[in-house]
Amino acid sequence: MRFLIRLGITAGALWIAAEVIPRAEFDGRFVDLLLVALIFGLVNALIRPVVRLLTFPINVLTLGLFTLVVNGLMLLITANFTDSLNFDGGFFARLGAAILASLVVSIVSVVLSMLLPDGR
Repeated sequence: MRFLIRLGITAGALWIAAEVIPRAEFDGRFVDLLLVALIFGLVNALIRPVVRLLTFPINVLTLGLFTLVVNGLMLLITANFTDSLNFDGGFFARLGAAILASLVVSIVSVVLSMLLPDGR
């Protein structure tokens, strides 16, 4: 059950990011948005740890700010993968929009997660 709630939170955060960021858009259905959120979760689980390990020296030099770029890259990878699956929507075409969207997704996810009970 918690997985479905987290998936809904991620989908909502992606939708808000698509509405707020000028060069980010999503024109698909909510089901498509849930699939994009699922793919985004898989990209974050499988690819992000490797990228973070490889970019660790840059992250240390920038005092962690490069994490924004890594998060934006994860959104771009998700967007490219979903484009290859021919989803109706569309998402982030440029790195700048993806970086801003990753910031919005992070903030919205934290706020929405704070509204959830601990699950104990």
